[in-house]
Amino acid sequence: MRIVVVSDTHMPYRAGELPPRLVKELRNCQGILHAGDWTDWSVYERFAAFAPTEGVAGNNDGRDIIRRLGLRKVVVAGGCRIGIVHGHGGWSRADTESNAIRAFKGEKLDAIIYGHTHIPVSKTLDGVLVFNPGSPTDRRGAPKYSFGVMEIRGGAIVSAEHIFYDKKN
Repeated sequence: MRIVVVSDTHMPYRAGELPPRLVKELRNCQGILHAGDWTDWSVYERFAAFAPTEGVAGNNDGRDIIRRLGLRKVVVAGGCRIGIVHGHGGWSRADTESNAIRAFKGEKLDAIIYGHTHIPVSKTLDGVLVFNPGSPTDRRGAPKYSFGVMEIRGGAIVSAEHIFYDKKN
């Protein structure tokens, strides 16, 4: 199972359209996970046109998105339990990652996906993949735009990588 992992799309403010490099991967995936800051429900609809889409709201999402998606959830994809949260609420990037991990304390998960910082992260802590895809539309402090691609086979995450690119248009 091929899953595209995104966060912090901030559309239509940071981009009018999904970046072509992202669209290329969306055409070949079986699922999409979004860690918040969509900023408009139409962004969810754009992703859902490609594949089943799960996600949460972020700090830039309005009440409608919060009501529809919530702020935290656990999904099962390909037999893997994946926690999704935006992670906002602290003063530093380290706070964001800590918030994401704390949001699922005591839960048996294969991965935690979070966003908010726009900075790509991929690490394993206590056997759990901790993954921030970065942002496909707003680099902030990152040198490139990014999103993630996760492969799940036989009930296990066999790879999780970032896709980087220089131009969003």
